Amino acid sequence: MPIFSTENLRTVALVGHGGSGKTTLAEGILAKAGMIITCGSVERGTTVCDSDPLEKAVQHSLRAACTHFEADNENGQEVRVHMIDTPGYPDFVGQALGALDAVKTAAIVVDATAGIQLMTRRMMDWAKERNLNRMIIVNKIDAEHLDLPRLVEELREAFGQEVMPINLPANNGARVIDCFSKDEGEADFMSVPEVHRAFIEQVVEVDDAAMEKYLEEGEADPSTLHAPLTQALREGHIIPICFVSGKTGAGVDDLINVMVRHLPNPSEANAPLFTDENGNDVELKSDPELPLVAHVFKVVNDPYVGKVGVFRIHQGTLRRDDQLFVNDNKKPIKVSHPMILQGKETTEVRELVPGDIGVIAKVDELVFDSVIHASHEHDNIKMKPLSFPKPMFGLAISPARRGDEGRLSDILHKLLSEDPTLELEHDTTLNETVLRGLSAQHLRSVLERMAAQFKLEVNTRTPRIPYRETIAQGAEGHARHKKQTGGAGQFGEVYLRIEPRERGAGFEFVDEVKGGAIPYNFIPAVEKGVRDALDTGYVAGYPIHDVRVVVYDGKSHPVDSKEVAFVSAGRKAMLDALSKAKPTILEPIVDVEIVAPDSAMGDITGDLASRRGQVTGTANMAGGMMIISGTVPLSELDGYAARLNAITQGAGSYSMELAGYAPVPMQRQVELASNYHRKDEDE
Repeated sequence: MPIFSTENLRTVALVGHGGSGKTTLAEGILAKAGMIITCGSVERGTTVCDSDPLEKAVQHSLRAACTHFEADNENGQEVRVHMIDTPGYPDFVGQALGALDAVKTAAIVVDATAGIQLMTRRMMDWAKERNLNRMIIVNKIDAEHLDLPRLVEELREAFGQEVMPINLPANNGARVIDCFSKDEGEADFMSVPEVHRAFIEQVVEVDDAAMEKYLEEGEADPSTLHAPLTQALREGHIIPICFVSGKTGAGVDDLINVMVRHLPNPSEANAPLFTDENGNDVELKSDPELPLVAHVFKVVNDPYVGKVGVFRIHQGTLRRDDQLFVNDNKKPIKVSHPMILQGKETTEVRELVPGDIGVIAKVDELVFDSVIHASHEHDNIKMKPLSFPKPMFGLAISPARRGDEGRLSDILHKLLSEDPTLELEHDTTLNETVLRGLSAQHLRSVLERMAAQFKLEVNTRTPRIPYRETIAQGAEGHARHKKQTGGAGQFGEVYLRIEPRERGAGFEFVDEVKGGAIPYNFIPAVEKGVRDALDTGYVAGYPIHDVRVVVYDGKSHPVDSKEVAFVSAGRKAMLDALSKAKPTILEPIVDVEIVAPDSAMGDITGDLASRRGQVTGTANMAGGMMIISGTVPLSELDGYAARLNAITQGAGSYSMELAGYAPVPMQRQVELASNYHRKDEDE
């Protein structure tokens, strides 16, 4: 396996909406580059990228898949492109988002027959947020009844005038004309000379010398514009459109040329977004001689191989048998067999340099977002957090077979180490374990994997809604805990006041006790009692949020005061204050985005209104589809997937993210409170 220098590496993620043809396009690229003999088929389950049995069954990607290919650049040098195929449906966006931190270019694939879709917009925004070069690949140009001129207009309207074709389809989509290097040819639409001139002018705008030369001579040699082009890509000043057909292969050669000749190498692209423990930016360089820093963007728990970590090298060189560190762990790990991936197949390599994507196995310390490094100076650095959607769809789960509780816990924690859009909660009151994900389909795939890969069956049911409580006004609280049992007694007295904080501000505990009225060593016990009261709620047993608690006075006894007394006094004083602070129940409110035929808009908006929802916006899409945005209480979405399916005859889908919390209607608060028995005294 040849070793490539950083200058001859490129990293690209194929992202975009489900069904846009990313996996088929990846097959076409790999075949054209000679990495596979013939293209596999998604329908037959024979593609390089969709190698998981569940992916073959559902016929779409569930996980990010790493591949690579080699091709010559304009100087005849061989360039390796690490290419990641990502899932396109919102249910599995965690895998697509994670892949963004492994690449320097996000290639947003757009279905020419469907146009701009939900994940087209989202991935463009997320790629911009991560400072990535962006390009758009219009796929399926072989399809009939296309309106490509209109699609180009829509792309420019949606994402800015920086969006410009770098090539154009010709012969009814049978081939593609390069409009950057050439200014002649007959395209299916638009003028090749005009597109060439517009693209060149957009590129030279970022470079004063190139602009001056262009204005003087009236033309520019494209072969001299690599530096301005990479700068324009890096700054988002240009977003090239490439036209292809992953199915027929039209334009695939041209797409490969764009990737190897025009995309920035790791040292030319924007720096990775690392920060230290204080949130300050950390500068890393794509220098193979500096201490190694690599970032884990994907983890897989294989029942046979163990834990597998896929990473991108940002600085330094990783060599076979290196001793490295994971996060702030002081115990080193040994990298015995560094490898690169081609789908599920691995090839061992001697070393990996900045820009390489590699994999190591049997390292239990690795989780998603881990940082692998060679120097302790990097113990506390991390990648700037991604804006993952909050997992809101939940299922209460329990093992189907008694005695499997331990296995269930182990497997769940393995799955959580892989997927940043999964969360696990345990309600001690109800003894309920809740697995939360992005949608019913997301959790269904997790449960199917548990059964198929880990041989564990579980029972599921709808969990209770994660309500919260808060207070509407400030109040004072006081309690004295005194207990005499014949021997040593218990004594503690606490005065405190509470006040509401802004929604989402959290809990704040302040010690304003003067003169040792409560000895300082008992203040943590008071805080524990306060937290106990907050955790168990006041109105209906839900955790209380966004409260500031100030302990300002109290009394102690030189003999009888002890920690347990001040825990109890703190709890009772808190309950006393809560009783006067107008406590109320809050319910989670979610933002929903519904994609559906425009003919169903009236039924959908009416249904949302019946669920106490509000429509906040609409946007038209190609093909008679539209996006309906709104807010709705989470409790009202039980059974919504089935209802939407019925309204749209299976053509609709939706995603949701937590928007915040709001007070529940009074009638609902009374219902929730009626089932709660508060322990006002120690029981």
